[in-house]
Amino acid sequence: MKPKKILIITYYWPPAGGPGVQRWLKFVKYLPDFGIQPVVYIPENPTYPIIDENLVKEVSDKAIILKQKIFEPYQLASFLSKNKTKKISSGIIPNQKKQSFLDKTFLWIRGNLFIPDARVFWVKPSVAYLEKYIVENNIDTIVTSGPPHSLHLIGLELKQKLDLKWFADFRDPWTTIGYHKSLRLSRFAAKKHKALEYQVLNSADTIIVTSKTTKTEFQAITSKPIAVITNGYDTEQVEKQTLDTKFSLAHIGSFLSERNPLILWESLVELLHEIPDFKSHLEIKLIGAVSQEVLETITQFGLNSYLSNLGYVSHSEAIAHQRKSQVLLLIEINSEDTKSIIPGKLFEYMVSNRPIIAIGPKDSDFAEIITNTNTGVFFDYSEKMKLKSVILDFYNQFLEGKLQSNGVGLQNYSRRNLTKELVELLNKI
Repeated sequence: MKPKKILIITYYWPPAGGPGVQRWLKFVKYLPDFGIQPVVYIPENPTYPIIDENLVKEVSDKAIILKQKIFEPYQLASFLSKNKTKKISSGIIPNQKKQSFLDKTFLWIRGNLFIPDARVFWVKPSVAYLEKYIVENNIDTIVTSGPPHSLHLIGLELKQKLDLKWFADFRDPWTTIGYHKSLRLSRFAAKKHKALEYQVLNSADTIIVTSKTTKTEFQAITSKPIAVITNGYDTEQVEKQTLDTKFSLAHIGSFLSERNPLILWESLVELLHEIPDFKSHLEIKLIGAVSQEVLETITQFGLNSYLSNLGYVSHSEAIAHQRKSQVLLLIEINSEDTKSIIPGKLFEYMVSNRPIIAIGPKDSDFAEIITNTNTGVFFDYSEKMKLKSVILDFYNQFLEGKLQSNGVGLQNYSRRNLTKELVELLNKI
């Protein structure tokens, strides 16, 4: 019996680096184990802000890969400022008070001329190509993954043209995502985003989201079935790591301006003054893209001499740092809009055996996961004294050589188990 074919439409795919690529790369890895043949449709010439060639080796040899050329305005805009377009395309948006005229111009163009995003020009040619492919290959199920949310418009048009099942997967929300308000949207553009979001949510057969809060938000817009399938961790072949000799606090991933945790910097400065030996042990490790505002704040607090800013590293190197750092930092923007965000790296953090210090808005979805799995401690932005106390407790455990986490129930978040959940959902309709 031939395996069932499912068409997956995604933008981020190796050699793209960063968190956006991991979800469907891993689903595709395990789908064949459950009798499903993944057919993955991706752009032939994308503009990826982060490249990780090592991820190419992780692509399943059982997947059929389809590619079509894409036109992206970022390719033209990069002639004006390659650095600015790269940052905006990766979600790093300068603080509003520090935006230059060029920053404001790029953001206005991005938000008002390219709706829902700058990959919208891929929709029409993709529909034309995929409509023919779907019919010729007897495919009856498609999945679109966003952001970029323009890919859901491909699913929308294919659904209107063909008799097929459509699953719209939202790795992040649409109009409530953190950077949406920074796009300098006109009233018309804001209404257009809302209208497209409504149309997608009410046309797909099933919506897939990564958090309970996003599910609740979408339930106010649609009566269509909504399933929560979080991101997760995979079995990584990483050599056993020797723990850092310093009391290292490591943040891995994009460190956006809005994530700048003043309560963390204040706590560290106070501990440096109060604990004489703390100075000889502290290390702040930043791995990934870091906004200039965060670096300036660290300098203003006098913490520069404790900083190791390592920049972007490959996914395998990031995993190694997760397992040898003493404490892992997980920071989310202090906003109602970000309560639904569950950073993908959380699940890799959870299986690193290192304790997590997480800071985010009160009642964040990821706070519940950290608490339930006993993998760290969550703080909202009002809990500085509690944060400082936990850092001191972790430091004392570090001095005694006893610092580690003891996670429970982690197998629920393995990529293979999550793929099993996905397959059960795909087979329901």
